[in-house]
Amino acid sequence: MEVKRGSIGRAALLMIAVWLCGGGCAPWAEAMTASECKMERRVLINACKPVILMQPPTPFCCQRIRVTPAECICSVITPKLAPLVNVEYAIQVVESCGRQVQRHFKCGSITTP
Repeated sequence: MEVKRGSIGRAALLMIAVWLCGGGCAPWAEAMTASECKMERRVLINACKPVILMQPPTPFCCQRIRVTPAECICSVITPKLAPLVNVEYAIQVVESCGRQVQRHFKCGSITTP
């Protein structure tokens, strides 16, 4: 199977969306700009790429999972991208980072079990 350029980054973003939003999206004091959100997504994806290869999250990945604003992630989860997420694995990873995962939470086109 050929992996298209950027697909690992998109897959990482999707898994991370479940981690962030499944863990309960707290309201943020100020809305972030589009450029700030883009930067936050880039840092998060780079920190957590090894998780896509089924490697455990690094301490830095877990830290980014805890601090990245959910609005920056959930806003880009489309119906086309959502089926690429292994929700059960994503929940396992976020819980290993010490974050609780809410049941039936909607983040973009993903709803946690």
